[in-house]
Amino acid sequence: MERTEEREARKIMRVPLNASSRVGKVIGVLSGKGGVGKSLVTALLATALNRKGYATAVLDADITGPSIPKIFGLTQKAAGNEEGLLPAESRTGIKIMSINLLLPNATDPVIWRGPILAGIIKQFWSDVVWGEVDYLLIDMPPGTGDVPLTVFQSLPVDGIVIVTSPQELVSDIVTKAVKMARLMDIHILGLVENMAYYQCPHCGEKANIFGDSRVQAAAAGQGLDVLARLPLDPEIARACDRGAIEDLQGSWLDAVIRRLEETD
Repeated sequence: MERTEEREARKIMRVPLNASSRVGKVIGVLSGKGGVGKSLVTALLATALNRKGYATAVLDADITGPSIPKIFGLTQKAAGNEEGLLPAESRTGIKIMSINLLLPNATDPVIWRGPILAGIIKQFWSDVVWGEVDYLLIDMPPGTGDVPLTVFQSLPVDGIVIVTSPQELVSDIVTKAVKMARLMDIHILGLVENMAYYQCPHCGEKANIFGDSRVQAAAAGQGLDVLARLPLDPEIARACDRGAIEDLQGSWLDAVIRRLEETD
């Protein structure tokens, strides 16, 4: 009974979607700490979904450290009309909204307190004209602070993907993210391990640059699946730096896409 009451309370706290928009599934991409490649995974997922013919959008909720526009090579600013704020579109048609699309300069720091950050996230949902979208991916800031809490309470999140790395701290980091999601009654689709290995381009041999992976054990301890393991690949880094993520080819996230398609 208590769980049902909590769900109903969260529904009341949700902000309304922009009247000119229809969004299918809302998927958060979360990490317990920074620097593990959460934005990269978000961008790769958006690109993969778009290639499959799904109308795809990205809400960049990492207000103080936005990187989605850079990864997609966006330089234009967001515009607006009488219906609301219009998202920018990537070269292949992925709709994107980020604070960097609103700032005069992409390098301007965002020095705002938690309540203001939370308000921006709500506006990105209610004031942006997303149009018809099958999948909206939310690139979350690292940790378990104000903004992730706002996303979980205010937006109808259908599930999350947790991104992590092979280092020894992974168990604690994954556990924090998992506990937050479960406290908020958010469905966890599974884990993605970034920088999992390096594969020699000449002989094909794989090397664990950061040591033996502990992700499988951490996932098993939480009753979760490891859906994908991304390599430490200079080509991926170069694609991000050039804003050419949509040119990158790879099947690393196919299992994640299948899991998204299975989500009710």
